Amino acid sequence: MTTALDWATAVTTNVTGKVLRGGVADLRPMPRVLVDKGRMRSVYRFTPGRAPVSGDPVLLVPPLAAPALCFDLRRGCSLAEHLVDGGRSLYLVDYGTVSFADRRLGLEHWIDDVLPHAVRAASADAGGRPVHVVAWCLGGIMSLLTAADRADLPIASVVSVAAPFDMTAIPLIAPFKPLTDLTDSWILTPAYRLLGGAPRALVKRAFQLSAIDKMITKPYAILAHLHDADFLAQLEAVDRFADNMIAYPGRTFGQIYHRFFRANDLAEGEFDLDGRRISLSNATVPVLVVAGESDSIAPRRAVGHLVDLLHNAPEVVFEVCPGGHLGVLAGRAARTTTWRHIDAFLDRHNPR
Repeated sequence: MTTALDWATAVTTNVTGKVLRGGVADLRPMPRVLVDKGRMRSVYRFTPGRAPVSGDPVLLVPPLAAPALCFDLRRGCSLAEHLVDGGRSLYLVDYGTVSFADRRLGLEHWIDDVLPHAVRAASADAGGRPVHVVAWCLGGIMSLLTAADRADLPIASVVSVAAPFDMTAIPLIAPFKPLTDLTDSWILTPAYRLLGGAPRALVKRAFQLSAIDKMITKPYAILAHLHDADFLAQLEAVDRFADNMIAYPGRTFGQIYHRFFRANDLAEGEFDLDGRRISLSNATVPVLVVAGESDSIAPRRAVGHLVDLLHNAPEVVFEVCPGGHLGVLAGRAARTTTWRHIDAFLDRHNPR
């Protein structure tokens, strides 16, 4: 039972930490070493943790525009830390920053180059073993398109967290679609072409606006939880995540906007890319699909639609877990929900 003295002591400690040390969160990244590098591609191997490393390698795949620290948000709430401490052989692909010079890069650069090289690098570094991919948001879309397109890659399974495959099921988009159809995109298209993509400041603002209710109530939430170091640490980590958003390359942004959102191509399970058609029905690996209960960017129905598209996957598991778009992957509740489902799935397909 928490006494008034305990509460006051905790508040004093947390306020002191925020004022004198700049915060209460442990934001140290998990140790890692570079094992492969290319354009928009740095592949890292995480240093082993307390448990002996065993089993096939696991590759973490972030989306575009979001920093790779989504998988390593903070100590105590880091999926990377959790997997390393569980004895996984863990790798991460980081795309780095995007500049105006990258404006002509399209999704084909990631599906044809970045992800295949990352998978092969992780496999080779782990002694030629097959790779289990764990991806978030657009990273899940790109990973599944890559697995469907490249049967020769040593991909053993895919975990896709908060990746939408039916854009009509996203309430945030619905109000804008009539406008884009009416204008035939003559407003937005010239803008992103002129800017070379979607600037990082715009990406950050869009992420924040997706949880506008939390932004408004944030000061009150901080005051109500001054005694809760874990709560305050999570807010600090999410703020750092938002501050490190990355721009979208122009061509990639155009493909996502026109093909994913306007035409909703992914809902049919097929996607035209660089002169060829990729069908998700060609994916023949086990897949875990995870949706967030309160995700406004990738709602349950938009994410769950993927289950109906993986006709030839030997196993497709669909789970709904607490959290919004980032929270379902790296929120405090994810530690006992999403991460446990990932553990169970990997244990089933990656015995050690």
